[in-house]
Amino acid sequence: MNQLASRWRGLGVTLVALVTAGGLVACSSSDGTTGGSTYTIWDPYPQFDDSSNWVKLLSDCGSKAGVTVKRTAFDTSDLTSKTLLAAQQGNAPDVLIVDNPVISTLAEAGVLTTSDDNKLDTSAIDQNLLGAGQSGGKTYGIPIGANTLALYYNKAVLQASGVDIASVKDWASLTAALAKTTAAGKKGITFSAIGTEEGSFQFLPWFWGSGAHLTKLDSAEAVSAVTLWTDWLKKGYAPNSAINNTQTTSWQEFATGQYAFAENGTWQLANAKKTGFEYGIIAIPAINGGTAAAPTGGEFVSVPVQKTTSRYAVSQKLVACLTDSDNSLTTTTTLSYIAPTAAVQAKQVAANPELKVWVEAVGAAKGRTGDNLGTKYPKISQPLWTAMQAALSGSATPQAALTTAQAAAAAATK
Repeated sequence: MNQLASRWRGLGVTLVALVTAGGLVACSSSDGTTGGSTYTIWDPYPQFDDSSNWVKLLSDCGSKAGVTVKRTAFDTSDLTSKTLLAAQQGNAPDVLIVDNPVISTLAEAGVLTTSDDNKLDTSAIDQNLLGAGQSGGKTYGIPIGANTLALYYNKAVLQASGVDIASVKDWASLTAALAKTTAAGKKGITFSAIGTEEGSFQFLPWFWGSGAHLTKLDSAEAVSAVTLWTDWLKKGYAPNSAINNTQTTSWQEFATGQYAFAENGTWQLANAKKTGFEYGIIAIPAINGGTAAAPTGGEFVSVPVQKTTSRYAVSQKLVACLTDSDNSLTTTTTLSYIAPTAAVQAKQVAANPELKVWVEAVGAAKGRTGDNLGTKYPKISQPLWTAMQAALSGSATPQAALTTAQAAAAAATK
């Protein structure tokens, strides 16, 4: 998510593999209808107008490549279906910037060229971030940046509850801190467990932090992660509202100043400064300590398949320009992302030391479609969030809920 949680695009919303006929009009000029010197770029940033640094960068990259850039912005939920339709019509954009979980869907549909095809240099990119754009052993583009999840905490609440944040290193010590805050009459932790991809996104650090794998939803490790959350609700350490919370409503709860902790993302940094209380940030701990792997949000810059292959040379220049070290710093600052390379991350932290914990969290993060899951991921994620909802509402035990989820995921991914 890059600036507001309401514009949060780490989720991808839905990974649509089918395009509904009618109503979707492609507006790419990549077939040459507006002349060979015009190159189209589609992105998911409608919040940025022509006066923004983002759009100015697109124009500058076009000028350096000797072409005119025609940019069109879409909501994330529309961009996938419009891209699939445009590709079907042979009218895809020259450059596409799309949410990372969608890459495998578009790659499987034959919409994207590979990074090797276009000689895009990915050698400096952090491998855990690059993995989100890989499918079938091939890489489809370059990450423009990444965000992920961590724990925000309210310093005053912890101090009043006698909690030293340095003591929070694993699940047991975090739970002990929640017990202290609630015993002191404060509130514990708020998060989003809504029955959508947003809920799965928030649960994954705990799921992966337990040592569980998405190919085995009913493992003992997975059960321990669901049990952690259900126990927090039963003991009053987390609110019952978490079951229906989005990341936005969860943040609003934390912003009241009553909660000790909130799980949320990089995109809330600007809002954190507006809360009126002192806050801090720590990485989400794994069950036995260390940083849990959290899912990555963020987009990839990719080059769709074109009827006229001679266009690829300029497209490559545009992608290279958008992702080079100098522009990467501007881009990630504009989009509230952590850069995908160590060199630019160092510059970000030097300019804003508060980003250090986010760089560490992104370094431990991984893509939801990684582990060779690709387009299987959404078929696993839905049973997972369904199980979460069942366990948190008390309609099933964590074990029973996850046993059902595993059966559903196995059937869907055959």
